[in-house]
Amino acid sequence: MELIIYVAFLRGINVSGQKKMPMASLKDLCENLGLQDVKTYIQSGNIVFKCAHNNTSGVETLLMDGIQKQFGFDVPVLVKTAAQLKNIMDLNPFTNKEDLSENKVHFVLLNDIPSNDLVQKLQEKSFVHEKFSLGNHCIYLHCNAGYGKAKLNNNMIERKLKVMATTRNYGTMNKLVEIVE
Repeated sequence: MELIIYVAFLRGINVSGQKKMPMASLKDLCENLGLQDVKTYIQSGNIVFKCAHNNTSGVETLLMDGIQKQFGFDVPVLVKTAAQLKNIMDLNPFTNKEDLSENKVHFVLLNDIPSNDLVQKLQEKSFVHEKFSLGNHCIYLHCNAGYGKAKLNNNMIERKLKVMATTRNYGTMNKLVEIVE
């Protein structure tokens, strides 16, 4: 059976002392769940691994259930294949090298494709110092004043589009692509 390379993005761990999850413990959990060649990247909950499951939602459920049992709290998990991750990066419309190096470009990964009505309502809004472009399962976000000051943040996107989302900066996404290659 062929192994598929996946990247899992955990939402809301190790933030302000909430939902503490050491990466070494997370790696051990993943290996105990049967995932192979497990690598974690930074404390925000990024995991690269291989497994034989051929469906991302099944892998998401496996990880969410394992985290609940091991750590005692619920964590939203979004899983992409290596090919999906590369595609998201390839379609990034914000490619100015200075903006990328200054951490102005972010990727809001969506677990579902939002309804057209909700997308249209969001596209009618404008945000000072922010530009965005909607991809298939990603909102590409350019924040001139930095993500910490962004009005169009992860929580607002979840509220407006009624989907689960998690955000990573360009540097993190680029490093994850390097790891999967």
